[in-house]
Amino acid sequence: MKLYTRTGDQGQTGLYGADRVSKAHPRVEAYGTVDELNSALGLARAHASGDATLDADLEYLQNALFDVGADLATRPGTSYEKNLVRMDAEDVAYLEAMIDRYQEAAPPFTGFVHPGGTPAAAALQLARAVARRAERDVIRLLDTEEANAQVQVYLNRVSDLLFIMARAVNARSGLSEEAWTVKKRR
Repeated sequence: MKLYTRTGDQGQTGLYGADRVSKAHPRVEAYGTVDELNSALGLARAHASGDATLDADLEYLQNALFDVGADLATRPGTSYEKNLVRMDAEDVAYLEAMIDRYQEAAPPFTGFVHPGGTPAAAALQLARAVARRAERDVIRLLDTEEANAQVQVYLNRVSDLLFIMARAVNARSGLSEEAWTVKKRR
């Protein structure tokens, strides 16, 4: 089987369930940004080598993001729903438990900090920003057609998790974070 199919050469793509839509459709934008987020997590994993717990948690997130993408690529009410598991409140609760665990390893939050620090923390912060964009894309999708609203909540928690993971990674490395300094007004 060849990698290229030429079926998308006219700017259309197939959703799970054979519906053809524009590659600029809000649903495709949403799952495309989730795919970008998954790639950003791969970069974070590459920088986090040696931290088995972080690597396992990021691997979990990467697998979950494939579920998110499948959820977004499948319109509700199609017969293809039986082939996937929709994101739900249990998935959100699992992330909240992870957030709580990482928060114990991070310094108390006192305000905005510059994204950066170790290469792993910087990559996690970049992934966090992509997660926020994915969440916005899902909100735009929800404004135009039916989709699983739990995906938006899930992505909101993913961004929170990535933020606290970055802070914990920096703390474990002994790096203090640079706080946002409000510009003095003239």
